[in-house]
Amino acid sequence: MKRIVVALLSTISGLVLLFAYPTSTNRSVTADTLPAAGTGTTTGSGTTGSAATGSAGTGTATGPAPAAAGPAPAAKSGTFTGATVQTRWGPVQVRIVVANGKVTSADAIKYPTGNGNDQQINAYAIPQLNSEAVAAGSAKIDMVSGATVTSGGYVQSLQDAIDQAFPA
Repeated sequence: MKRIVVALLSTISGLVLLFAYPTSTNRSVTADTLPAAGTGTTTGSGTTGSAATGSAGTGTATGPAPAAAGPAPAAKSGTFTGATVQTRWGPVQVRIVVANGKVTSADAIKYPTGNGNDQQINAYAIPQLNSEAVAAGSAKIDMVSGATVTSGGYVQSLQDAIDQAFPA
């Protein structure tokens, strides 16, 4: 009888711990967690990472700003590539397209594909992350459950690209 009670309590405790485990975080990435500007990963063909591609500052102003805040920055248009973020499963890098100060496209241009499991997970996760990034227009997006490591790298690279497109 004692064994049954112990087994039942152990099962219940295990289930409580399992359901209490956080599988997703919705933290924003701050600048101090990103590589310094101008850094990237050097490959045989050159440096990839935080170099912006496309034109910067080619749009028009978004409108008058409040007097105390100063002038509004010009709306940007162009393509911006975030830093390559090394994750446990491989590199992740995001490229965004900005038109008139709005993120219109986000694409993971590097992500782990080293094995069938990576390919299966990222075939599901990357499109979700891309659409969330466009919908949010920021790096404050939900991580994809089951692809937490890739999601974390995606958010960091996305934040770097956004910082390039919309400097403070």
